[in-house]
This record gives sequence, structure tokens and C-alpha cells, in this order.
Amino acid sequence: MTGVETIARIRFEHFQNGKGIKRIARELGIARNTVRKVLRSGATEFSYKREVQPQRKLGLWVEALTRDPRIRRQAAATRTALDDPPV
Repeated sequence: MTGVETIARIRFEHFQNGKGIKRIARELGIARNTVRKVLRSGATEFSYKREVQPQRKLGLWVEALTRDPRIRRQAAATRTALDDPPV
């Protein structure tokens, strides 16, 4: 999200140079809400941890697709065709 350098720059611009939230956001290319969040909190770094990994797009179909022999043959043929260099 926001690195330590960006957080330091936001605080410097606001407290030392007296720039407003909107101006800082425009100059750094980040959202005004992010600038507000940095200025209101005492944190030096923000991180985001995902609690649950979402399923891939195929999700529940992966097992069914890998069992189907037609799809396995097709995938194998595609893989070998892509792996072989053109002559």
C-alpha cells in the first residue's frame, strides 16, 4: 500500500511545509483518504494481510477438468506445441 518513504514524505510536506491534504495527494498521486489516514495515525507503515485466500476462477471445477481424458489430451498437445521451438 503505502511505503515508509511515502509516509515520511506526507508528514514532512504537511507539518514542515504546511501543504494541505488535497495538494499532497495530487503531488504524490495517492488518495486524499490515504493522506488523512497517515496524518491522523502514528503508524510508520501500513500493511494488509489477507485472512482467507480466495479460490481461483476455476475453483471447484479443477478436479473435474483434470479427470476428463479429452481435456488432458488437449492440454498435453497444447503444451508440447508451445514448448517445441519453430523450425
